[in-house]
Amino acid sequence: MADEPRKYRSTSWFGGAGKNAFMHRSWMKNEGHPPDVFDGRPVIGICNTWSELTPCNAHLRTIAEHVKRGVYEAGGFPLEFPVMSLGESNMRPTAMLFRNLASMDVEESIRSNPIDGVILLVGCDKTTPALLMGAASCDLPTIAVSGGPMLNGNFRGKAIGSGTHVWKFYEDVKAGRMSVDDFLAAEQGQSRSAGSCMTMGTASTMASMVEALGIGMPDNAAIPAVDSRRAILAQESGRRIVQLVREDVKMSKILVREAFENAIRVNGAIGGSTNAVIHLIAVARRLGLDLSLDDWDKFGRDVPTIVDLMPSGRYLMEDFYYAGGLRAVMRVLDEHGLLHGNAPSVAGPTIGEIVADAPNYNGEVIRSFEEPLTPQGGIAVLRGNLAPGGAVIKPSAATEALMQHRGRAVVFETIEHYYKRIDDPDLDIDASCIMVLKNCGPKGYPGMAEVGNMPLPAKLLQQGVTDMVRISDARMSGTAYGTVVLHTAPEAAAGGPLALVRDGDMIELDVAGRRLHLDVSDAELEARRADWVPPTHEGINGYQKLFVDHVLQADEGCDFDFLLGKREAGIPRHSH
Repeated sequence: MADEPRKYRSTSWFGGAGKNAFMHRSWMKNEGHPPDVFDGRPVIGICNTWSELTPCNAHLRTIAEHVKRGVYEAGGFPLEFPVMSLGESNMRPTAMLFRNLASMDVEESIRSNPIDGVILLVGCDKTTPALLMGAASCDLPTIAVSGGPMLNGNFRGKAIGSGTHVWKFYEDVKAGRMSVDDFLAAEQGQSRSAGSCMTMGTASTMASMVEALGIGMPDNAAIPAVDSRRAILAQESGRRIVQLVREDVKMSKILVREAFENAIRVNGAIGGSTNAVIHLIAVARRLGLDLSLDDWDKFGRDVPTIVDLMPSGRYLMEDFYYAGGLRAVMRVLDEHGLLHGNAPSVAGPTIGEIVADAPNYNGEVIRSFEEPLTPQGGIAVLRGNLAPGGAVIKPSAATEALMQHRGRAVVFETIEHYYKRIDDPDLDIDASCIMVLKNCGPKGYPGMAEVGNMPLPAKLLQQGVTDMVRISDARMSGTAYGTVVLHTAPEAAAGGPLALVRDGDMIELDVAGRRLHLDVSDAELEARRADWVPPTHEGINGYQKLFVDHVLQADEGCDFDFLLGKREAGIPRHSH
């Protein structure tokens, strides 16, 4: 290995007979590394979000060992390092509050250490964008390896989906259709193996985005976490990253504009999470690419949803993998001229070459364009005087009859106000009303929590109402469903028009027309604005204050304003 074709970044730490190299090698040797691993071979950082507090990622220590095998086999030197782990299931107030912090951890861990290429071990939904964002800012050769979804949930002989059935069962309890004992009995059946949500929630969506972008190996999206083929994918990724380093295939050579356009269309075809909108915009802008909400509407608008998975459809990720996985979906897109087949991939062949012969083993799970789950499955971007910066809705998870609707606003000023008010029997609300939630956006919560899919009032659930139009500046879990308008920008806490909505105002939603309109005169809105008092964020300090002071709005990816653009890793000054 002494005849490597070029000098690596890590050589600045480990190469030569100088004092600094002596110290770097000596300290590393206390881990039992033999001398020849410092002979100029590529050093591969394994960036691991393993944590027992992040259940979706709790098996990533095992995945890391398989990556190491591949790196060693290819002649590289693997070194695993931890970064902040973000688990939406446990973290409060929301893991999204810490996505940018984790990205900074990743970026600076890579930049400050002797790393030539990096494997990103990701799982629970915010770990994927956080690690991609941090790595993009360094722009070294990079491969993302997802931990994979859990096995299908099963409760009393029926398939249940993580997240999706939580919302359904909870509403059934409120409506009196399910007992509390049965509700609690479903817990273990929902989560019965290692891995992330097995619905097409944000974790599965972002694993699909990794594959669609070409920054992960083929089949990254869908192999179950406990399937031995997930370990094989990890080992092959370890082999491949060494070759990418030798060829100097940086992240920016993979994540080109065409890759993001592919990902947007794939998101529509799989019925992917609305959260992907924010995350992909953030990743693209770290690379200096101007991805916008308009791009989401332009490239995703006419893409039918052909994957029949919860929360939009019937099946789960295990079924999706057995049916052919994401390659089968991308082949259909390619055959209909909706894929940039010449887009690159870390695997080596182009995206078009990878998906060219992909089989579909189950036409119920992966449908045809002629019989889709939803004719227009892409994320719909809405604009109007209520959302001048844009808002989004997921048509595949919404109720067709509510996609064009005019209703009376029932307003909740905060999520606490919602919980206090929603099940009051005297609340003046009916099925035709529009529920409006304020102050749950990036600055308002802060962190933009997944509370946009507000559960319906108990009294309406008991009447058999299953869906209503809901509008907020919040996010919702990718596992959730309903006619829910999200990410309204600017948010209420930043003085957006959402802050001015009052009980009784009439609101018009027209998804086909891409319109979200508050039927209140400009003069009245100006008068209300004069009375509006912005939030003071009293008591917020430390990282949360940094977040509130620097976070961008949802339509800009919710990144920090000072993190935009590619900075590259470089070689830090030595300290000795």
